Amino acid sequence: MGKWVDKAIVYQVYPLGFCGALYRKKDDDMYVNRLSLINDEFIDHLKNIGINTIYLGPIFESSYHGYDTSNYFKIDSRLGNNNDFKNLSKKLHENNLRVILDGVFNHVGREFWAFKDVIRNRNKSKYKDWFYINFNSNNNYNDGLSYSNWEGHNELVKLNLSNVKVKEHIFNAIKYWVNEFNIDGIRLDVAYSLDREFLIEVKNLCSTLNDGLWLIGEMIHGDYNSICNKDMLDAVTNYECYKGIYSSHNDKNYFEIAYSFNRQFGNYGIYKNCDFYNFVDNHDVDRIASILKDKELINNVYAMLYTMKGKPAIYYGSEFLIEGSKKQGDEALRPNMNLKELKASANNKEVLENISKLSQIRMNNKAIQEGEYKQLFLSNNQFAFARIKDEEFIIVAFNIGEEYEFRIKEMYSFLKFIDLMTKEVVYISDSLIKFRVGGKDFRILRGYE
Repeated sequence: MGKWVDKAIVYQVYPLGFCGALYRKKDDDMYVNRLSLINDEFIDHLKNIGINTIYLGPIFESSYHGYDTSNYFKIDSRLGNNNDFKNLSKKLHENNLRVILDGVFNHVGREFWAFKDVIRNRNKSKYKDWFYINFNSNNNYNDGLSYSNWEGHNELVKLNLSNVKVKEHIFNAIKYWVNEFNIDGIRLDVAYSLDREFLIEVKNLCSTLNDGLWLIGEMIHGDYNSICNKDMLDAVTNYECYKGIYSSHNDKNYFEIAYSFNRQFGNYGIYKNCDFYNFVDNHDVDRIASILKDKELINNVYAMLYTMKGKPAIYYGSEFLIEGSKKQGDEALRPNMNLKELKASANNKEVLENISKLSQIRMNNKAIQEGEYKQLFLSNNQFAFARIKDEEFIIVAFNIGEEYEFRIKEMYSFLKFIDLMTKEVVYISDSLIKFRVGGKDFRILRGYE
């Protein structure tokens, strides 16, 4: 895997929503190049807040939300065509932005060409073994057959990933994406449901195509090590800490997130050899601005996201504190984004500046990118940890209560710390560092000789 990943700061876009194209496709729908909305102004915005990697949700032909793929080789006509995306990928790379695509390989939509052949030709179809079909049953579509689906959703038809022809089709698609669009990574949808042998084969293929290709697996529950290891995927979506970050701030209880940090990557962490795609919201869960009870803690939330072990990811629009609740349906989480309007109405300039500074700090400090984790102090309202890499020693301290003085004693090999957000100098005395953190605030301190 390429070293570029160590410095990855990700921005997730759900293109069908972002571009205002999240509607059920009709037969007479016309091709529209909505990918052009990811334009120079938007790219400049990403660069201004320190983003260097863009993860695009499903962009291939589908009937509705993109996870119901009908063609792995064709860009959805609601977004544009293959040449439009090729040009976009080129522009993003020219602006030093890496590109990650969604790989939806567990299932396809009912409009997928091979499944349509099965519906037409039934057990005479040469594609019948691409799926798990029961010709002696029926379904809610009255197809005169039934089939395995994804978690009870009959609009999502499960693929038989042990079938050689199915794998060949998917692997050819991956080759096409890498060679034609020059992508830098793939996020594997519902990776927790994928056959482990299939994941090994995907890893082997991607290593031959581009050794720097970053493979991320969606893992909502279960043992992260089962798919995140040297033989399979490079990183997993960190749902455990996603929940811990917002609920620790909501409940004024830093013990929860500290427990998860120690469990995952502390001295005896069970995932010390695993890498993480960290997030505080995405296309499937409540927006952070909706679920966070005290909006004054948003800077603490993003500081934690940026300084914990793993790679930080921002969901499009959340830097402007736009809201969205799962109770209102998935479309509420995946809105059209009008950058001009958001900038004009933004009353959260401080949040954007905070994210920009955090990006700079992360880019300039290897300890935050890849250092070890060590807990330094913990109470309900205060939490401090270190990130350590070679001679780099960085203290990150959070406070959700009243102003608090941290007193942290370690065997420091340097004389002072500098606050990387404010440039204030804090001196060490007798291996003790004392510093104050304001209410609902955080500090990031790096040791210097």
